[in-house]
Amino acid sequence: MQGIWAALAVAALLALALQLAPPVAFSFGQHALAMPRLGKQALIVLSDIAALEVSLYLAMAVRFESLWVPTTSLAQLMLAAPVLALPLFLRFGLYRAVMRYVGLQAIVAIAKAVAVYTMLLSATVFVLTLQDVPRSVPWIHGLLTLLLIGASRTVARQWLSQAQNHHPGHNTRKRTIIFGAGSAGVQLALALAHSREMQPVAFVDDDAKLHHKQIAGLTVYARQDMAELIQRERATEVLLAIPSTSRAERNRIIQELEKLPVQVRTLPGVASLAEGKVKTSDLRDVEIEDLLGRDPVPPDPTLLKANITGKAVMVTGAGGSIGSELCRQILAQYPRVLVLYELNEFALYSIEQELLSLPIPVSKNIQPILGSVTDPSKLALVFERFGVETVFHAAAYKHVPMVEKNPCAGAFNNILGTWHTARAARDNKVETFVLVSTDKAVRPTNTMGTTKRVAELALQALAQEAFGPTRFVMVRFGNVLGSSGSVVPVFREQIKNGGPITVTDPRIIRYFMTIPEAAQLVIQAGAMGHGGDVFVLDMGEPVKILDMARRMVHLSGLTLRDEANLAGDIEIVFSGLRPGEKLYEELLIGDNVTPTRHPRIQRANEQMLALETIQQLMHKIESACQVNNSPLLRELLQNTVTEFAPQCGNEDLLM
Repeated sequence: MQGIWAALAVAALLALALQLAPPVAFSFGQHALAMPRLGKQALIVLSDIAALEVSLYLAMAVRFESLWVPTTSLAQLMLAAPVLALPLFLRFGLYRAVMRYVGLQAIVAIAKAVAVYTMLLSATVFVLTLQDVPRSVPWIHGLLTLLLIGASRTVARQWLSQAQNHHPGHNTRKRTIIFGAGSAGVQLALALAHSREMQPVAFVDDDAKLHHKQIAGLTVYARQDMAELIQRERATEVLLAIPSTSRAERNRIIQELEKLPVQVRTLPGVASLAEGKVKTSDLRDVEIEDLLGRDPVPPDPTLLKANITGKAVMVTGAGGSIGSELCRQILAQYPRVLVLYELNEFALYSIEQELLSLPIPVSKNIQPILGSVTDPSKLALVFERFGVETVFHAAAYKHVPMVEKNPCAGAFNNILGTWHTARAARDNKVETFVLVSTDKAVRPTNTMGTTKRVAELALQALAQEAFGPTRFVMVRFGNVLGSSGSVVPVFREQIKNGGPITVTDPRIIRYFMTIPEAAQLVIQAGAMGHGGDVFVLDMGEPVKILDMARRMVHLSGLTLRDEANLAGDIEIVFSGLRPGEKLYEELLIGDNVTPTRHPRIQRANEQMLALETIQQLMHKIESACQVNNSPLLRELLQNTVTEFAPQCGNEDLLM
């Protein structure tokens, strides 16, 4: 008996020696990787046959407590074993798994296959009445078979993984630190174990109980060890695996990592991870939006539903940045019908197709309409045809330099488009009309901002009508992150192209908000208006554009090129303020504001103009725009919006 266990010990030591011999493992792995798929499967089959025969002999030896066992019955069993086992192994999928990705599911499949095989072998021994084969032998044999086959798969997986990771084409794996040793971090580490791009080298976590512990084969370190850890491990990437952490805490972590020479990537929030499972494809670069965005205030469901649920809703400018997000959020509140009103055919097609692909039953009630907000007869037809009850007016020309070069087109669309849409809504007894306005309407220095302020004045005048059927509401906010033409995608493209990043002025600051938060607040503000209200959204803290550019460079894993670092990657150059551009934006004309039931929405109380004055102004503006008389248009705008202080002269390209 002692000799048998000695033999088993020798076998175990031999296996351990092979496991610990890197040259042998690497050579075997390299040759196996080079083999065709059928060759690898044949090798696995031969390995399993050898395991069956060896374990059968060892089972007999253990049972008889001797290395000398009855050979007649043993020969019969050795012939029967592969015949019984291999079809079962094939049936249970043991030869379909890719060896270097073998995991727990494959081990479970092996256990099931060996269990069924053991029962069949036991029945075979009983039927054949092999006198010198004790009935315990098949069960000892089954246990040894499970150990040998399971061990062979584990060793093969490690050898093949090592060979693949050290393959000449794969030796550029980025050494990666995972921030967060929770469930998401562990799943990510396991997923990256076989990655050709990244090699996890350590965890970092704030939980002191985990520090210096081993999880998934990696050591967990404290956050304060990050700088030293990056240098020691030569890490080039940090992956944030903290999907349930608040945005504020994530921002603090990212700000600390910005100072270190690593690229930061992240997993999305919990709500974005399908079924709570982490995949490497979920990883994305940390964007400036992750830093400027805020933890959202939970919306008021009654405000979200008030103007939408069960009603006919129309969004003008439905294909734009704000308009399209309004459509997404409106559809989630189950309107009776959603009318997409858009001038640009491709933008209308794109948002229609996106909404139709959503798993929401009311997507069948989407009505795409090609049309201009400057066409009053078309607007009236749409309102009447669909019985529109709520309008979100997001259609506008918004790019400051572009409107400055085309002032009459900007005024015709932004002022007269709003006027025609609002009057058509009133004439067709629309219940609520919400204008999406801008902080550039406050003490404007450019034509675009002034046209939006005149649009606000027009709605305030219409709201003064006694017993008017329509509530006119205006919602004013600043820049939204990621909208078309905004500074963030421009900077991102410039960094991608190797720079330089162009900033107009080192002193310039802006307010920023994410598009989803802005749209959600617009919907809620629209439900709180009584008529003629101007709501102002809390934009948080203003952001210095120069600081934003610097942070975007750091988040990309690059360095700034300046006088202190001439070997840097990206340079920032200053181009000067563009026509009509302000150094800073404001949200309030005066200080007369009152709070509302929502903590991020305030009501501004501002001066209005009489409806008769507005009507006369509209006729004059229309006449000036029709003949492209931009000097007269500017005079009309300055007389109406007394705060308008043009930053530049008349930039009209047609003058």
